[in-house]
Amino acid sequence: MTTYDNGTALVVVDVQNDFADPSGSLYVRGADTEVVPAVNREVGEGVDAGASIFYTQDWHPERTPHFAIDGGIWPVHCVGGSIGADFHPDLRVEGPSVHKGANGEDGYSGFTMRDPVSGETIPTPLASMIREAGCERVVVVGLALDYCVKDTALDSAREGFDTTVLLGATAAVNLAADDGDKAIAELRQAGVTVG
Repeated sequence: MTTYDNGTALVVVDVQNDFADPSGSLYVRGADTEVVPAVNREVGEGVDAGASIFYTQDWHPERTPHFAIDGGIWPVHCVGGSIGADFHPDLRVEGPSVHKGANGEDGYSGFTMRDPVSGETIPTPLASMIREAGCERVVVVGLALDYCVKDTALDSAREGFDTTVLLGATAAVNLAADDGDKAIAELRQAGVTVG
């Protein structure tokens, strides 16, 4: 069990219809039945303890090198303003959301976006928002463990936040069967608490 206080930021990553609904273009197995209820419990505990709650959303244009139709690896997903980009309807939303990938960038991390052609990385407002809230600890939950949750947590640690990923409130895409396990190992090696 995670202890929240007013020095903790809970970052809820990409609990959007394209990832969390079985009809979504990149549905993560168990997202709707297991991850969303678990995330909501964490949000409730965080709110009750005075923690700051932040959300991230993939918010892509219709065409981007991030998508397979334009040379990337992913099916079209989370196009800004679409139903697929909306939060899952059962998700408890208690704070601001940071949109990522709106100009065609890879938006894996809530903290940074990367141009898929040049490789240039640009920050999102998330680190500043967390600091302005007076938080030193970050708890990361949401979708998906082996991509956006992992990259968000790694960037959080790089930003100097004491960072935890809650395995009970996330799930892996597992394009390869062991991607989730590899993500956990990478997180632990970077000093992120995984529990």
